[in-house]
Amino acid sequence: MMLDEIDLKILNMLQDDGRTKRNVLAEAVGLSLPSLSERLNKLEEKKIISGYFTKLDLKVFGLDLMVFITIHTDSSKHYESFAENVRNTEEILECYAVLGEGSHVMKALVKDSESLEKLLSKIQSWKGVKRTHSRFILSTIKETTKINVTKNK
Repeated sequence: MMLDEIDLKILNMLQDDGRTKRNVLAEAVGLSLPSLSERLNKLEEKKIISGYFTKLDLKVFGLDLMVFITIHTDSSKHYESFAENVRNTEEILECYAVLGEGSHVMKALVKDSESLEKLLSKIQSWKGVKRTHSRFILSTIKETTKINVTKNK
């Protein structure tokens, strides 16, 4: 799907505020409400817009310890069970296969050091996991999901 300037403006506005009302979007890009709705539906169907999310205050829920965990595995032989374990562990927010140090990097969120110890013990018991290396997040300088969307060349 080729994106035009109107699509890009809609996407940028939604990245700034995913709750922007359709009538506000329509007015900003000069479309009727039905035309805007049709564009949004196409963007969603094509998975260009993959979802709308709410960011929560983690401390309200007693979740104060963010950690990046580097995983070292012995091989890719247990990849499927590893991936399934990751998907089924609610404390793991994100997991990436990486090149370089380790095979995967995870972002996890737990209540306290005791919860982290339990999580690490669980991860270290998974087949194929040789060791883990953790880094605690002290503060966040930048955290965004917004990307720079521009006209396709």
